[in-house]
Amino acid sequence: MTATYTLRSKRRRATLRTLAFMSPWLIGFTVFFAYPLLSTVYFSFTHYNGIGAPTFNGLKNWSYVFNDYPLFWPALRNTLWLVLVMVTCRVLFGLGIGLLITKIKTGTGIFRTFFYLPYLAPPVAATMAFVFLLNPGTGPVNSILDKVGITAPGWFTDPTWSKPALTLLAVWGIGDLMVIFMAALLDVPREQYEAAELDGASALQRFRFVTLPNISPIVMFAVVTGIIQTMQYYTQPLVAGKVASGIIGGSGQQFEPGYPDKSTLTLPQLVYNLGFQTFNYGASCVVALVLFALAMVFTALLMRRRGGLIQAGE
Repeated sequence: MTATYTLRSKRRRATLRTLAFMSPWLIGFTVFFAYPLLSTVYFSFTHYNGIGAPTFNGLKNWSYVFNDYPLFWPALRNTLWLVLVMVTCRVLFGLGIGLLITKIKTGTGIFRTFFYLPYLAPPVAATMAFVFLLNPGTGPVNSILDKVGITAPGWFTDPTWSKPALTLLAVWGIGDLMVIFMAALLDVPREQYEAAELDGASALQRFRFVTLPNISPIVMFAVVTGIIQTMQYYTQPLVAGKVASGIIGGSGQQFEPGYPDKSTLTLPQLVYNLGFQTFNYGASCVVALVLFALAMVFTALLMRRRGGLIQAGE
C-alpha cells in the first residue's frame, strides 16, 4: 500500500512539474488561440454590432455570407488565385535565387544584400512605389515597354492584370525565402554531390535526386507559411486599390475595396469591412472561420502529401 501511494505521489509530482514547465505555452495557447477561436465560433451564430449584447440568430450570418453577400465569392476566388499563383512564384523564385547565389564565387555579399533589401521595405511604401512605377500613363515601366514595341498592360487599373501585378510585388520582396533557401542549400552534404558526379549524374539529376530530397522540409515550410501569409493578405491589395483609384485619404474615409472591379478584393479585407465598417461582427466571424478552415485544409493536404512521399521514398 505504501509503495503504491509513493508511486502515485511521484507520478503526481512529475505531472505537476511537467505542467509547470508547459504553463507559458498553455497560457499563451489559451489566451491567444483557443479563446479567440471559440469566441469567433460563438459570435458567428449571433447578431452582434459591438455595442449591445450579442443575440443568438442561428445560421443567418452563414446564410448571408454565402448567399446574399455579393463580395464573398469574388474575394474567395481572388484569395485562392493568390494562394496558388503567388505562393508558387515566391517559392520558385526564392529557390532559384538561392541556388544562383550559392553558385556565385565572387561578390556573394553584394548580391545577397541586393536581393534582400526589398524585403525590408515597408509594405505600404513598397506598394505605393509599385503602383506609381506601373502607372499606365506615366509609369516608367510602361514607358519602356512602349519604346520597345510591347503593348503595355493596365496593371493595377486593369482587372486582368491587377493580381499579376500584386504577384510581381510579392516576388520583388523575395529576400526572406532567399535567405532560408540559401541556408538549406549550403547545408546539403558535399559528398553526396561528389558521389552523384562520379555516377555520371547531370546537373538536373543532381538537383532532383540530391538537392530536393535534402531541402524538402524547407520547401514544405516555405509553402505552408506562404499559404498562411497569403490567407492574411490585406495591406498590399488595399493600398494598391486605393492608390490606383486615386483615393488616398485618412483612416476615417470610406472606401469600397477591390479596385478595379473587385479584382484585388481578398477575404481579410471582408473581415475588416464587415466588422469595423458595417459593424456586422457575426458575418465578419464567418469569413474569418472560412479563412481558418481553408488554411487548415491546405496545410493538412500538404502534410499528407509530404508524408506519402516520405513513405514512398523509404
